[in-house]
Amino acid sequence: MAKSEAEYNDNNSEDEDLRITDESIAIVASIAATELENVSSMSSGFAGGIAEALGRRNLSKGVKVETMNGEIIIDLFVVVKYGKKLSDIAWEIQEHVKESVERLTGVVVSAVNIHIQGIKFPEIVPKEENVQVDSKPVHHSTNRD
Repeated sequence: MAKSEAEYNDNNSEDEDLRITDESIAIVASIAATELENVSSMSSGFAGGIAEALGRRNLSKGVKVETMNGEIIIDLFVVVKYGKKLSDIAWEIQEHVKESVERLTGVVVSAVNIHIQGIKFPEIVPKEENVQVDSKPVHHSTNRD
């Protein structure tokens, strides 16, 4: 088995093997992570940023997959939304990505490592001050009794 492929035998036939590339697993993991409400985006890093600047779309952006001794290890580099405890977000991502990859590819994922690269804060829209200016002239009365 090549280092960049996961091997999966569906037990329906001993003669047929399905080979799934690390790139395919990375795409599934990236989509699964970005489905979650608290994930703002995947972080591409420097090299990925250059590729995007050149107009290349990278569906596996922010994901590193390693296949070693039949084990799949996934590293996710994410930007999360502000407002929830970071450890809770990381746990949610780990669980969802592991379940999605295993369900869609049939490979067993031994680890999902989360690297929070940034936090996206909500946009602050400046309030317009509602100051009403009365257009009527102000008259001061000076009654002296």
